[in-house]
Amino acid sequence: MNINIQKKIISLCGSQSELARRLGKNSQTVSVWFRTQVASTEVLNACRVLDWEVTPHELRPDLYPNATDGLPQKEA
Repeated sequence: MNINIQKKIISLCGSQSELARRLGKNSQTVSVWFRTQVASTEVLNACRVLDWEVTPHELRPDLYPNATDGLPQKEA
């Protein structure tokens, strides 16, 4: 994972452990994500618990190539 995205996540959550707690995952899982990348099945969940302050594109541009891909639709 990009170091700038890691810093952004830490600033939003406080720690990797807190992100893991919010996702119902163990800390080791999130630690692996920080060293490699977020699992494809967890990208949207991670963005949701971060209140969409981190986008799917930021976490996995290979899966979400456009900046708005994966974002929830705005209510009219």
